[in-house]
This record gives sequence, structure tokens and C-alpha cells, in this order.
Amino acid sequence: MTQTADTVVIGGGVVGSAIAYGLAKRGARVTILDEGDDAIRASRVNFGLVWLHGKGDGMPAYGFWTRRSTELWPRFADELKAETGIDTHYVKSGGLSYCLGETEYARETETLQRMREQAERDPYETRMVDRGDLMRMMPGVTFGAEVLGASYGPHDGHVSPLNLLHALHTALMRLGVDYRPGSSVLEVTPAATAGGGFEVRTANETFSTPKVVLAAGHGIMPLMRPLGFEVEILAERGQIMVTERMAPMGLLPANGVRQTAEGTLLIGTTNEDAGYDVSTTPQAGASMVRRAIRVIPALAHVRVVRTWAGLRTLTKDESPIYEESARYPGAFLATCHSGVTLAAVHATDLADAIYNGKLGADIEPFHSQRFLDTKHGR
Repeated sequence: MTQTADTVVIGGGVVGSAIAYGLAKRGARVTILDEGDDAIRASRVNFGLVWLHGKGDGMPAYGFWTRRSTELWPRFADELKAETGIDTHYVKSGGLSYCLGETEYARETETLQRMREQAERDPYETRMVDRGDLMRMMPGVTFGAEVLGASYGPHDGHVSPLNLLHALHTALMRLGVDYRPGSSVLEVTPAATAGGGFEVRTANETFSTPKVVLAAGHGIMPLMRPLGFEVEILAERGQIMVTERMAPMGLLPANGVRQTAEGTLLIGTTNEDAGYDVSTTPQAGASMVRRAIRVIPALAHVRVVRTWAGLRTLTKDESPIYEESARYPGAFLATCHSGVTLAAVHATDLADAIYNGKLGADIEPFHSQRFLDTKHGR
């Protein structure tokens, strides 16, 4: 039996769920087809940062897009809590990237200067802070002797990614979205009828829809080419460790250590080319712990209780790809490695664009054509 929907979203992680949430809020009748617990789901295994820090180096549009999302995040978090009762634990706290020694401090200073020069519509407000600044910002924390300072991003923050996904799924259910877990998509084909649209087939069902959104991370790879997309998606393994619960330490979140609302500390992360292997390794764990202790020596006395690994969904320039198929209008693709950070803008600006059937000027730079332009010197 063939079923119908205004839009079929393939992928029920944070990216697909945020887009589906935005579409449903605008009145679309949405079906989500989600692979389920067997999926390579980065939404369950990430560090939980809402992070402008470092975004847009070499692609200023990505910095602007990320800044837009960080501005939308407070309202987005409040809206989800009001609709579902689920607290995402979002805090716009500011965030740090620590520098150990003069070489790291000089390299980070140079990066910030380059990004300020590249910035277009918004100033890049991340700035360097020295050791004294860090001590004033976090008076209860004793830093290791090698910590000379850090870069500080005032728009950064952190959130519980699991609570975020739970809140989105709860909101989707209340909005009447037809969420289908355990529904791996086998193929998407342009409809044979004169009116166009698409047939989306799973093992047990077929869906007819005028719009389809591929937002399943690594899972979209076998579905892209029949719809006219030529996008390369790379896997990068990241390992994270979590400690026992502790009393609040007064830490600002950083890209190597943060304290969650429950009191645990997350220590991470790695950047490994390991294919689709999601194993954890003692070597990576030791490396992460050593650096964390060099930053905050007191962490040497904290017990690690769990470790895990996940796969980032990367493009060649680490910036998102959003595009509509030129060959089959109505087929959209959305992929990025910063789904938590960009969830607020995915649920608003991107959902608006897909609902209206036109990706506008702010989204146009994220088309995969940019890789061809770079290759041919344009």
C-alpha cells in the first residue's frame, strides 16, 4: 500500500528531526523514516557544544550561518521546553579553547586574526584571553602551569544532546508528525506520474511525496545519486570519556572538557580517520586524559566511568551541504557535522526554505558546486 505525505524526511537524528520540526510547525504533513538504533547516529555520541568558535575559517558564510543559529538557540530551547516539558540544559555561557605553551597560543592568535580578516557581515568576536583572565573568569579552578591562556567565544554554549533529541521527538509526536523508526529506506525514485514527486520505498512500505529531504548523515550515501546529487561524505571517529558525578566546578565549556548539568565531566575528543570503525582505544583515551590533566590537574583524581566513540559526518571543507536537486526539484539534501549547533537554524531558516521550495542567498554558498568551483579555480 502506498501512503502519502507533504514531505518525507529521511533521518531521525538531530538534523532530520530539527528540519521536520520546523516543517511541521509551518503546517506541513511530515513523515520521518528513521533507521533506528542500528543507525550511525552522531546525535547520541557528541560533546554537546553549541559552538561558533572556529567556524568559518576559509568559508565566512559558515560563520554567519552558525552565528545565526547561536542567536536563535535561547528561544529554540525555551520553545522546546514549553512544548514538551523537557529541559535541554542549554546554557549560553561562552566557551574556551585552551592553549598549552607559547606555540599553541601563537597559533591560536594567528587563526583568530585570519578569521577576523575573512569575516563579512559580522565581526568575529572570539578573542584571546591570558592566564590571568582565565583565573578571573573561573576563580575556583586551578590551572596547570602550561596553560598560558585560551581563545574565548562569547556566543558559545553547551546543551544535553540526548535531551535535545528527546525534546525534538516529543515535539514531533505532539505536532502529529508520522515518525517511523526501524524504517530503513531502500530507494528513492522520481515518480513516473506527470505531476512529479517521489516514491520512497522501505522494506514494508512505499510513500508518495512531492518533497523528500535526505538528512540521514552517512545513511544518505546510497540514496543520493539516483536523485542527481554528487556529494562526498567522510567519516571521522571521535572518542569521548565521561567521569563520575562531581560538585559544580565552575568550568566554562571547552572543546576538551566540560561539565554537564548532571555533574559528570566529558573529556574529549579525537579526530581519527578510522573508516566506519566505532571502537574505542586505550591510546586515544590516555591522550585525552593526559591533556585534560595538563589543563586542570585536579582531574587526575576523578574516576572515568564510561567511554564511547562515534562518527562525525564531514564534507571535504567541514562545512555543511544544503542543496536542491537540479534534475529533480523537490529533492533536498542536508548534511553537516554540527547538527547540535545548527539545530536552531535548521528548525527555522532551513525549514522555511524547504517549505517554500527555494534555498535563498544565505543557503546558496553551501551548495556542493563550491567544490567544483574550487577545483576549476573559480
